[in-house]
Amino acid sequence: EVCDSPLVSNLPPSSFRSSSQLSSSHAPGFAKLNRREGAGGWSPLTSDRYQWLEVDLGERTKITAVATQGRYGSSDWLTSYLLMFSDTGHNWKQYRQEDSIGAFPGNSNADSVIHYKLQQLVITRFLRLIPLDWNPNGRIGLRLETYGCPYTSDVASFGGGGSLLFRLSPGQKQKSREVVSLKFKTLRNSGILLHAEGHGGLGLTLELERGKLLLLRRGRSLSSEPQHLVSLGSLLDDQHWHHVAVEQQGSHLNLTVDKNTQRVQIPAEFSHWHIEQVGETYSHTYIYIHVYMQAPYAFERSSSPRPRHSEISHLQEKLPWLPGKPGLRRPQADRPG
Repeated sequence: EVCDSPLVSNLPPSSFRSSSQLSSSHAPGFAKLNRREGAGGWSPLTSDRYQWLEVDLGERTKITAVATQGRYGSSDWLTSYLLMFSDTGHNWKQYRQEDSIGAFPGNSNADSVIHYKLQQLVITRFLRLIPLDWNPNGRIGLRLETYGCPYTSDVASFGGGGSLLFRLSPGQKQKSREVVSLKFKTLRNSGILLHAEGHGGLGLTLELERGKLLLLRRGRSLSSEPQHLVSLGSLLDDQHWHHVAVEQQGSHLNLTVDKNTQRVQIPAEFSHWHIEQVGETYSHTYIYIHVYMQAPYAFERSSSPRPRHSEISHLQEKLPWLPGKPGLRRPQADRPG
């Protein structure tokens, strides 16, 4: 797969931020490779190692290379720099090469382009370049470009205001063994993770409460008093990936959290219960869910007993009933968002 398209040249000025700027003509929005607008690039108010230039790519993107250039028609250029990346714009991680060297080689004049191919591609939304050294007879000056391609993710992010809803095909034959499984991570200790419902409004809910996962039986709506079936796990709000699976085998349910499993008898009213839709949400928290469901809950049906991975970003194609943004849907009125 070719992944070397320029990513910065068509971005608006609002996609650029910096620690400071020498003047409005030296603003970060002018830091585009081979461009001459403004003063011909970005320069901070003071040239020291506390300065930085940041680019917001708008969404998580594969980065394979970076190129730098000095400020046009000047004596201002970088001779070395650090490259940082982040998905949030707040928590940053430094890019390091395989030899653990963090500094990238810069320029020797204002006009030549130094292109550096990353040894390992980076998947990120925000990039931040931190100058380390610059022309001793000038100041910090920069134009840049990054190269890469779009990133197709199988991870969905929830901020308490949305959900994913899966409608199963009508007439789907009930099996003696059904599995819904997913991976999640969060920093919040309470919220609804998954709700499944069927005929008569009967439902099962996976809810995180004080870092522990609860399996609840609910009535017609989420506002009804739930029946606690089983609880498992602890400290699940530690921002690490946790595997969760709910498996129905005849008249029993198995709840698995990471490597621990508990078995519970299905209530009698579930004996004729057929799941019609599965909704994934997370109330009042931030969560990333990596979904892989075994048929009939999978996006793609499979006779294989192994779970099949499905990309949430492709929901629009696989679930044509879902309007709007692929993979995201506002929760229904009886579901907290």
